[in-house]
Amino acid sequence: MDFDHLVLMMRDQLNDRAPRLQKDGFHLTEVSVHNLGSINQLITLESSYIELLGWPAGQPPARKEIAEQALGLDALVFRPRNAGDTYEQLLRAGFEVNPVQRLERLVPTPTGTGMARFDTVRFARQPIPGLRIYYCQHLTPEYIWDESVMHHENGAQSLHDITVKAPDARSVASTLAVLTEGRVQAAADGSHVLDLPNLRLRVLPDPSLSAPVIWQAVLGYRDGTLRPFAPPL
Repeated sequence: MDFDHLVLMMRDQLNDRAPRLQKDGFHLTEVSVHNLGSINQLITLESSYIELLGWPAGQPPARKEIAEQALGLDALVFRPRNAGDTYEQLLRAGFEVNPVQRLERLVPTPTGTGMARFDTVRFARQPIPGLRIYYCQHLTPEYIWDESVMHHENGAQSLHDITVKAPDARSVASTLAVLTEGRVQAAADGSHVLDLPNLRLRVLPDPSLSAPVIWQAVLGYRDGTLRPFAPPL
């Protein structure tokens, strides 16, 4: 299963903090409002993206599942071929999962505006405590991967890999493999690696932690270099 996007939680500070990423050379899409009340901007990359997610300043959180999330790297989102099929598979596997939910938002297009539509699958109880994970099927991918928003002055091109740190790396990696229909490979450094079609997920052991965390993302650049994504929050 492909990786879809990495969520960067901005809470009610999106308008204040997003310009810092623009100063770092990232092209951000215009602020968009979901039908569920949240707002976002994207750093659109080759086959995935980073979503800056929050809610309007001065208002209460629009969505319960993000109300208590801290600023920073927040969620791993995978891209199923069919959200309904994934929902059924997760149920059969014993996960506590909510029915498919339609998400929509208006986006600017060369001829005006269009409605970007997504079918999402979210967990009633997260399968890996400490990590926020869900699925997003794109019904209108042409509104997301638009060449006009994919050129970044700093040369950013792709989301290359993501590192999760966990007290029990093997268990976390095994669950991620089930969730993504992937296979885990153990590395010599004690980490566990899942190579998805468009991204590498690495789980590093860290016994000092009480729960897993998304530790780092690495971007690929046009000049062939790999550099950590370090949002100036």
